[in-house]
Amino acid sequence: MANKAITERDVDFAQWYTDVCRAAKLADYSSVKGCIVIEPNGYAIWEKMQEILDKKFKELGHVNCQMPLLIPENLLKKEGELVEGFAPEVAWVTEGGSKKLEERLAIRPTSETMFCDYYATHVKSHRDLPMLYNQWCNVLRWEKETRPFLRSREFLWQEGHTIHATEEEAIKETEQMMDVYEWFHNEILAIPSITGRKTEKEKFAGAEFTLTNEALMYNGIALQAGTSHYFGQKFSKAYDVKFTNKENKEEFVYQTSWGTTTRMIGGLIMVHSDDYGLVLPPRVAPKQVVIIPIGKGEEAFTKAEEIKKELLANGITAYVDNTDKSAGFKFAEAEVNGIPVRIEVGERDLKEGKIVFARRDTREKMTEDIDINIVEYTKTLLDIIQHDMYERAKERRDSLTFEAHNMDEVREILETQPGFIHAMWCGDEECEVKMKEIKGCKSRCILENGEHIDDKCVCCGKEAKHHVIWGLQY
Repeated sequence: MANKAITERDVDFAQWYTDVCRAAKLADYSSVKGCIVIEPNGYAIWEKMQEILDKKFKELGHVNCQMPLLIPENLLKKEGELVEGFAPEVAWVTEGGSKKLEERLAIRPTSETMFCDYYATHVKSHRDLPMLYNQWCNVLRWEKETRPFLRSREFLWQEGHTIHATEEEAIKETEQMMDVYEWFHNEILAIPSITGRKTEKEKFAGAEFTLTNEALMYNGIALQAGTSHYFGQKFSKAYDVKFTNKENKEEFVYQTSWGTTTRMIGGLIMVHSDDYGLVLPPRVAPKQVVIIPIGKGEEAFTKAEEIKKELLANGITAYVDNTDKSAGFKFAEAEVNGIPVRIEVGERDLKEGKIVFARRDTREKMTEDIDINIVEYTKTLLDIIQHDMYERAKERRDSLTFEAHNMDEVREILETQPGFIHAMWCGDEECEVKMKEIKGCKSRCILENGEHIDDKCVCCGKEAKHHVIWGLQY
């Protein structure tokens, strides 16, 4: 029987999503309109994501720093495309205490300007390059419609900002960081994703080009899961970030930016979870195993603690639920919170030399001998769960992936069951705008090495230039 606090996923997907967020105590609404409280369960997932990505960034030579939250208006305006792209979402500070400020300060919607301001005074020679910086921080964007994790006015993210001596090196960085996101989403979050290039219309404001990682949610709506931008010299020219090259000539640096956010927690929910609550892939689960002693005697509690210590000593995050609750309540709580593996240590089972394992993803129970190698068995089970979750998500994604060769087919797909739509495009922005008239359909990415599935544009019928994935988005 499904969790009564959670609306059925196939009845009302939007309400189901909100119910899972609240039932699993991931997030709640706050008194600040458009901003959420990230509760301990939700923040623990973000900390795990941060731990994994931060390690990867540092392995590639990046270092963390912290830029100011506030940006002077004159700085923000220096790069015209950037300010134009973010203008509708910028929140401004106009007073300090009771005194009106001489210049408005923007609460950062992104930090290109502050990094450029810093780089302009700290780069002199090619010997100073590259500078591979990243920061973990919050940003504020005045969104009109908000939803927990997916789109809130304030959110947490990491934003990498790097500068290089050559175009080749900067493009390599842009591509490398997209590879990192692709690895993270597929291997860690068990979310199958597609990587490609954004169209000119959809790329980041001020970028020469934007690479994107696109994922498909259970209901067929796309989620932009991570982006990496190549700026070339646009920002360095606007902010006068120069260096002396090996020929002793002055040159503008080449720049990149890349980031992913707490919206990936929303992605985890919408790809993997069910009517019983949250389902987490083991590699990103803050707690991988819950051990539940059953019975009033000491034997079950002693054995549960023994198992916990053994698992923890071997790198598996485990805990014992020894709260004063019924076994059934503990099972349901572990289930709604998405703990990948549950180990039930019951007095009766122990007398028979047995122990029970339960998978959260399939809700399957396995009774095993108590003298099995508990560490090896649990590690294998966690690996199987991770693999199976990815394969189920991929199968769902593939079942919601379609081809379209004309606008009627696009319309029929989106009105029947949204998903990823493979279709050809002539490269004309007018056709991109025309596609949006069908339920807000947007280009998700250009498959740069994608085989042509047609020789004509899906919209106008002219010669096709690009194989594009289209879809509805969060």
